[in-house]
This record gives sequence, structure tokens and C-alpha cells, in this order.
Amino acid sequence: MPLRSCYLFEGLSHSQIERIVATTQEQKFKKGQWLFSEDQEASDLYPVMDGAVELVIKVEDTIEIPIAIVRPDNGCLGVSALIEPYRYTLSARCLDDSKLLAIPKTHLDELMNADSEMRCVMMTNLATKLLNRLKETRQEVKLHFMNLVRSVTF
Repeated sequence: MPLRSCYLFEGLSHSQIERIVATTQEQKFKKGQWLFSEDQEASDLYPVMDGAVELVIKVEDTIEIPIAIVRPDNGCLGVSALIEPYRYTLSARCLDDSKLLAIPKTHLDELMNADSEMRCVMMTNLATKLLNRLKETRQEVKLHFMNLVRSVTF
């Protein structure tokens, strides 16, 4: 997946993309390998190049709630590296052998500090994505609530 197909980088110029690519490092992960854990310092942003990564909330050591599966078509993990307090909000584990690009937060900060247009485009893309996720979550809460109401009234 070229960076341009990741929602976060949509609308960036070729030269802006090239500056980001110059900071990346390709990393390979095995099926079942954890990339990061919830509340860990968010040090990298990870566009998914190949494979699949599951985002989960760990309730207890043996209980997990699956949140999403991120794949190469528009997939990016670790957006917490862009937002204070710079802590991952979910845990990420590879469902398949996977190839990701690691973009260090420090390098991305430098690029965005030097190019305010890049920062504006990326943060607008991120806000749009997060608002869409919030809308989806609200719909799920409504469905679960209505199912709970129906189970109690019948």
C-alpha cells in the first residue's frame, strides 16, 4: 500500500509524501505478535503494507474485546502518536504475518512543524476518521441498548 492510499495522507502533495517516506522503516511482524499495548507510549505511526492487524481492548488478561481489523487498503495504526497524551488507546496484534511501515512520532512532529499545510491536512483527515468512528460507535450503542430493552420487556 503506498502511503497515499492511507486515509491519513490523502490530499498531501507528492513532495510531502516523499518527505514522510524518507522517515519510515519497514518492519515485519509474525502472526500473533503484539505491536503495542493499550496505554503504552505512542512512539510510532504504522501504515499497514501487508497482512492484517487486530485492534483490541484488554478487559483482563484472558478477556479481550475486538474493535477492528486493519488491512492494507486504507489501514493505519497508532494515530495516538499524533494526539496528546501520546499513549496508545488500544492494543494491536497481528492476525497474519504482516508488513508495516513505522513512522517515528519524533520525525513526523518535525515534518509537521516545518510544514503547517501537512499538519492541517493530516489532522483534518484524522478528525474526519475519528468522527466517523464515533458515529459508528453511537449506532452500536443504540442497537445494544434496544436489544437490552427488548430482552427486559419480553
